[in-house]
Amino acid sequence: MSKDDRAAILVSGGMDSATAVYEAIERGYEPYFLHTSYGQRTEDKEHACAEALADEVDATEFLRVETGHLSAIGASSLTDEEMAVEDANMDSEEIPTSYVPFRNANLLSMATSYAEATDCSAIFIGAHSEDFSGYPDCRPAFFEAFQAVIDAGTKPETEIELVSPFAEWSKTEIAERGLELGVPYELTWSCYRDEEPACGTCDACAFRLEAFRRAGSRDPIAYAERPTFE
Repeated sequence: MSKDDRAAILVSGGMDSATAVYEAIERGYEPYFLHTSYGQRTEDKEHACAEALADEVDATEFLRVETGHLSAIGASSLTDEEMAVEDANMDSEEIPTSYVPFRNANLLSMATSYAEATDCSAIFIGAHSEDFSGYPDCRPAFFEAFQAVIDAGTKPETEIELVSPFAEWSKTEIAERGLELGVPYELTWSCYRDEEPACGTCDACAFRLEAFRRAGSRDPIAYAERPTFE
């Protein structure tokens, strides 16, 4: 395969990144998985889901990077056990406690190193519009700025496109696209609190369940609590 057919994909184990994997494959890219464990509460489950997805699509390569610096820095309920993971408030305009300070810049830096080392011509990330309403490092302006960082900070002959295919999409639109592409959502995990079953009440669970409902499908993973509309 030529480098034009390769994509480094940030694969968290969640539904958005899984859909990004299938989107990249649909566009003709050979998938190189990059999974990061940074001390998040559900890192073991996320890793297991990412590996299962890699097996499912026969990923060319699976690289797991374990790093403790985001957990050591703290200030997020995902990495600090002294901070409670809040129940979902889908109408809130505040940045949630689950925000990991500047996480995507850290992850995309690793993805850029990985992409340049493996001659990938693209990096895929599954962030979307409902993320950037709460997380500043999920905004389209951030990805545009990071593209400039990639261009300035890699070898002159290196050309890597940062692709965020769902940046302007809702979670529901991602679910609809994934169902169309046949994404095995039973192999994914989104819960911020628990590794089995998903809590059903944190932000990640609430947005995921609502997306499946609006897409006219039932989320295939197990939940300790499902909303009444389920």
